[in-house]
Amino acid sequence: MSRRPLTLIGAALAVGLSLSACGGGGGGDDAFSSGDDGGSGGGSITLGSANFPENELLMNMYAGALEAKGVDVTTQPNIGSREIYIKALEDGSIDAVPEYNGALLAFLSPDGVAEGVSSPEQVETELKKVLPEGTELLEQSAAEDKDAVTVTQSTADKYSLKSIADLEPVAGDLVAGGSPEWPSRFQGLKGLESVYGLTFKSYRPLDVGGPLTISALKDGTIDVADVFSTDSAFTTEDFVALEDPENLFTSQNIVPLITSDKVTPEVTEALNGVSAALTTENLTEALAKVQVDKADPKTVADEFLKSNDLL
Repeated sequence: MSRRPLTLIGAALAVGLSLSACGGGGGGDDAFSSGDDGGSGGGSITLGSANFPENELLMNMYAGALEAKGVDVTTQPNIGSREIYIKALEDGSIDAVPEYNGALLAFLSPDGVAEGVSSPEQVETELKKVLPEGTELLEQSAAEDKDAVTVTQSTADKYSLKSIADLEPVAGDLVAGGSPEWPSRFQGLKGLESVYGLTFKSYRPLDVGGPLTISALKDGTIDVADVFSTDSAFTTEDFVALEDPENLFTSQNIVPLITSDKVTPEVTEALNGVSAALTTENLTEALAKVQVDKADPKTVADEFLKSNDLL
């Protein structure tokens, strides 16, 4: 099987989320095809990913595992934020994406996540009630990657910061930064204000826990950042993830989100196999190979699958 990457047409995506195939395999692949490929006994599927390295790595793990089960895979990496790729899933431009259960629940719950919902099991139960029509979850993994409200060690020492709550008396003097979407999300600035009473001096939109955010936190352009808890910066930089005593950021276990008409025995076995193999520790190690060692995500994904007998 050959994995066929697609490229995103930015302007078209902004208005209609049109995804088109480029390069790859003769004859002009149709990105919107949802039927079984005549040359593939396991059917066909288009996988998408969000616009940050870990999610692209997970997408490649899913792709390799699916190909090993005879599924014809097309990939659409770096689609954008959740606001964009959920629309792509709903309109059929993609068929599946690696998700994070708590963040997805918060996104689909405009009034906020119900009080007391924090464990993976509780989050999964609530999430199934609000999923977009025609989609479902496969098995969630033990691997977890949370949004972490992050400061440098020097900032933590200066203001005696151990938890997010400790920011309350000093937030008005600090600049926060992260993804452009973070101010509008409950698991973001809205929740930090509502739950912890935090109002920052200003907010600088950068990227999704990526190099712009990491660099800005390092050089002092921002004082507080949204960084993912599996990010290699926690081992390479002097960063501190503040504790979340109020559980604003619920469990964030990785789970395949997929359109129901693509759920077949082959697909289920492949994606559940990846979920069973993933742990926070081995995901962090794999991501470091991409972020620190600059290895190709597909190569790292295939190494992971091979080491876990998924190829």
